[in-house]
Amino acid sequence: MTKVHSLEYEQARIRALKNMNILDTEQDQELDAITLEAQHYFNSKACLISLIAEDRQWFKSRQGIEGPEPPKSVSFCTYAIAEEEYLVVPDATLDERFCNNPLVTGPPFIRAYAGSILHTGQGYEVGTFCIIFDQPREFTKEDIAVLQRFGAAAEKLLFNGYHTAL
Repeated sequence: MTKVHSLEYEQARIRALKNMNILDTEQDQELDAITLEAQHYFNSKACLISLIAEDRQWFKSRQGIEGPEPPKSVSFCTYAIAEEEYLVVPDATLDERFCNNPLVTGPPFIRAYAGSILHTGQGYEVGTFCIIFDQPREFTKEDIAVLQRFGAAAEKLLFNGYHTAL
């Protein structure tokens, strides 16, 4: 597993996430409805709204995955937020960034991943709206467009429903 590079504005990104006052809050029914709809649409093993904090990945909404959130160091979403708009991994076992990742070699045995980046109003990448598969999968341009629409709907709820600290 290769190490993801830290964003040059990581401290400001973390501050923006903390100012959202969303970490460790209860799951949200509206967000859960969006992740459930996306899981069904893509027939994915899991669908998550994942926020990347200082040292951990935290799920605001999740379908199909139980258990504790993984550390930031092994999170696919940590890699995703370093991208421009999204990250697609058709087969994690063949991708040098992920082939030795414990989330690939052990439960939940991720094989394919697609994540659309969630941004704050100031443009900071704070997490992803992502789908996870237990079999390799190719993603079409239409798949990415639909994923981004689901992500945009979640982003709107996230940033309209939670108030930032002044």
